[in-house]
Amino acid sequence: MSGLADHLRELIADEGPLTLERFMSLALGHPTLGYYPTRDPLGREGDFITAPEISQMFGELLGLWAAETWVSMGAPAQLRLVELGPGRGTLMADALRAASVVPSFAQSIDVHLVETSPELGRAQHEQLEKTGVPITWHAGIETLPPGPAIIIANEFFDALPVRHYVRGARGWHERLVGLNDAGAFVFGLSREIEPTLSAEGPEGSIIEICPAGQQIISTLAQRLVAQGGAAVLIDYGYVETTLGETLQAMKGHAFVDPLAEPGEADLTTHVDFAALARAAAKEGAVVHGPLQQGFFLSRLGIFERAQALARRADAAQAAQIESALVRLVSTQKGVTVSQGTVDGMGELFKVLCITSPELPVPPGFGEAQL
Repeated sequence: MSGLADHLRELIADEGPLTLERFMSLALGHPTLGYYPTRDPLGREGDFITAPEISQMFGELLGLWAAETWVSMGAPAQLRLVELGPGRGTLMADALRAASVVPSFAQSIDVHLVETSPELGRAQHEQLEKTGVPITWHAGIETLPPGPAIIIANEFFDALPVRHYVRGARGWHERLVGLNDAGAFVFGLSREIEPTLSAEGPEGSIIEICPAGQQIISTLAQRLVAQGGAAVLIDYGYVETTLGETLQAMKGHAFVDPLAEPGEADLTTHVDFAALARAAAKEGAVVHGPLQQGFFLSRLGIFERAQALARRADAAQAAQIESALVRLVSTQKGVTVSQGTVDGMGELFKVLCITSPELPVPPGFGEAQL
């Protein structure tokens, strides 16, 4: 059992059961024992893989999206290009390379990366140090400098801690994490009824809420409304708030018990895009989407980009391009490609954009939305 597990046991012994939100916060973010601060979780050797690691096309299209959005903003002379949770820096590296075809955009930007993992921060620095673009790292969005901004968040909101509430006979009770007689982590319920929840639901149903995500989107929306710009959020999730819980843990590219090895597995939930949209709209921002990722990328030209790359590729490279394209845009699981079968991300992953009120509809968005 991990050192973090022992730390959590001591906390529970001293303070009583933890909220799921606190359990997740410590499991993912404890500065010396948590999951993200102590490892690089990406790639075949890690626990999961993200779209920027699948293909350069993903980051390239987002770089061109940012450049076109900057033009729609009136091409401000100084722009904050921000990425939340930038992984290894692959997305930003690909975005900057693609956006260099618009020299005036490239000259206007300074890059700001919001990252809490020292391990990933080192990977980002190595990936991006040769770009020639000024880059600043931040532990949170609070220290981002003012000014017009374009903000990218790919698989960021799914890793934020959530709270669960379970319907009892008299109301909603918060889900807690405690210990059984054997010392293993188990779920339980607070005896107190949560007074702020009035939702209807049958006994035993669960409500999943992400206060951290709603607070972050509210802060970003306030900033965009006051200072101008846009934020694009890409994540797996659902488009209508509903009952149910989606907590899952990944280790070695396989699902594991979320409570079994805190600090050793990635804990995530599906993003409630409707809740994020409501929080942004409440601050006066304009909300576009969500769209399915496959539809969004097709509108940005991923098929044309894949064809262009394939024309300059050998047979093995062309097969990799085909596999990556299908994986990013397909809505099917187990799709047969020349290299085997892949599961498509095109439907599960959604894209939401929030903008300041004066901006036109951003690239890729329009009438046909979910």
